[in-house]
Amino acid sequence: MSLAQLQQDIDNWLDILSSQRYASDHTLAAYQRDLTKLAQFLTRENCHDWAELDNDRLTRFIGPLLSTNSLLPISVQRMLSAMRGFYDWLVQQQRLSYNPAKAFKIKRQHRELPKVMDVDLVNQLLDAPPPDTPHAAKLWVRDKAIMELLYSSGLRVSELSNCLLTDIDLSSALITVLGKGKKVRVLPVGRKAISAIKEWLKIRSDFIKVDTPNFLFLNERGGRFTERGIQQALAYQAQRIGIPQHLHPHLLRHCFASHLLESSQDLRAVQELLGHASISTTQIYTHLDYQHLAQVYDNSHPRAKKQ
Repeated sequence: MSLAQLQQDIDNWLDILSSQRYASDHTLAAYQRDLTKLAQFLTRENCHDWAELDNDRLTRFIGPLLSTNSLLPISVQRMLSAMRGFYDWLVQQQRLSYNPAKAFKIKRQHRELPKVMDVDLVNQLLDAPPPDTPHAAKLWVRDKAIMELLYSSGLRVSELSNCLLTDIDLSSALITVLGKGKKVRVLPVGRKAISAIKEWLKIRSDFIKVDTPNFLFLNERGGRFTERGIQQALAYQAQRIGIPQHLHPHLLRHCFASHLLESSQDLRAVQELLGHASISTTQIYTHLDYQHLAQVYDNSHPRAKKQ
C-alpha cells in the first residue's frame, strides 16, 4: 500500500468524524497532521499496511517525539487519541483484528491548574472608566460587553465570536451557543452583562459596513470579531486599565467556573454551563476551590495563623 493509499484511509476516517461525529475543524486538522506523520513513518519502515504497526514500531515512532521535545506530551497524547480512534475504525471495517495503540501509554504530564483572577480584580476590570477619546470609548463599550458576557456565561471565545444577533434573548436573559461537537447550549446571562450588551447594541450600527454579517460582535471593518481579534482587544484593555495579569478570553471562562463553583459547590451544574462532555474536565476547578479553602483556613483558624 502506497503513502497515497494510506492517506486515503485517513481522509475517509476524517470524513466520518466530520459528518457523523461533528468534530471541529481544529480537531480534524490536528488528527490529519498526526496520522499523516504516522503514515510517513510506516512508509519509511517499508510497511505496506496499517496492520504492520506493532508495539515496537509504535515505540520507535512515539519515543523520539518525546525524547527530542519535538512535541509536547499533551500533543503526543492527542496523537495517540487520533491513532486509537483511527485504528478502532479499521477494526470495525474488518481491516485489522486488533488496535495496537489501545494499550500504549506514555507518562502523563502534570496538569497545570488554570490561573484565575480574584473577584476584586475582575470587578476592577469590568468597572473601569471608559477612555477619553470618542473612538476608544466606543471600542471599550464593545469590549466591555464581550468581557461581561464571557465572565457571566462562561463562553468559549469561539462560541462568542460566532454568536449571531438572533442567538441572544435580552428579555429572557438567555444566549444560545454552538459548542464543541456542534452541541447547543442555552445559557443564562447576568444582569450586568445584559446591560453592557444593550449599550453595545446602541452603537453597533457605527461598525456596520456594506454586507456586514449578522454577528453579535463586529470588528472595526464591520466583519465578524474573530477569536484572535477578541484576544488582542482584551489584552489591550487589561493593559490600559493596569491589570497585572495577562488577560485572555479563556481566563474569564476560568474565572466564571472557579467563582461559580466556589459559591455554589454544584460541580454538575458548572459542568453543564461550561459544556464539558466529561465531569473529570470540570473537576480541575475543585482543586482551585480547595486552594481557596486552604487559604481561608490558614488565614482564619486560630491554630493555623502564621505568627
